[in-house]
Amino acid sequence: MTPWLACPDPRPRARLRLVCFPHAGGSAAFFHRWGRALPDIEVHAVRYPGRADRSAEPPATDVLQLAHDTAQAVLAGVDGPVALFGHSLGATVAFETARALRAEGAEPVHLFVSGSRAPHLPPSDLAHRAARDDAGILATLRELGGTDDRLLNTPLFRDVVLPTIRGDFHLADTYRHHPAAPLSCPLTALVGDTDPEVSAADCAAWSPLTRGPFTHQVLPGDHFYLAAEPPFPVLLDRLSTTGAEPWAHDGCRR
Repeated sequence: MTPWLACPDPRPRARLRLVCFPHAGGSAAFFHRWGRALPDIEVHAVRYPGRADRSAEPPATDVLQLAHDTAQAVLAGVDGPVALFGHSLGATVAFETARALRAEGAEPVHLFVSGSRAPHLPPSDLAHRAARDDAGILATLRELGGTDDRLLNTPLFRDVVLPTIRGDFHLADTYRHHPAAPLSCPLTALVGDTDPEVSAADCAAWSPLTRGPFTHQVLPGDHFYLAAEPPFPVLLDRLSTTGAEPWAHDGCRR
């Protein structure tokens, strides 16, 4: 088993695999129940270094390197057709992982990006504002929602979780998009209708990044709309016929 991927509900006979990328400060546990809700799909969640079970490892400092390492883990540890889902910072990492997989001749069968501006747009100053100091991080987390305000003020959160979030915001703040040929796979972009940082137009701007079918959808909720209502109907609809065709990469499980 690779330390990069968690799969709480293995389904060896599933028709495809969905690899999920957590948001800034998030972990693979965020997607723990997704496998039970998506029949005939085996869900894997990416374990970023420097947190949870990998807390003894140095955290990632470069999105492109993180994407490359994740792509290698997917190639080595996941077999069959693969779709990718990333939320917020995870959307950027998923996009770059899709590019890295394409370079290996194993482009994913679908890319889902959630709660994220298209990477070629001028960056939001959210990560920059948050990276300044702890007060900036806490203010940004309150603005985005998704974190209990009582938790934000606990010593455990400030001592254990805050350094991880600070590192992730720095990761996002230093990422720069490099133009390349568009992907060929279908791409679906999702956003909450009250997201304070990502608009419907920011979401729709992902369109030029694929030559395949593109759809975008606005769902009820804020930046963390998927915490209360994961977009399972959208995933099932978009992936309803995916996986019937052969995948370009003949992966192997380890």
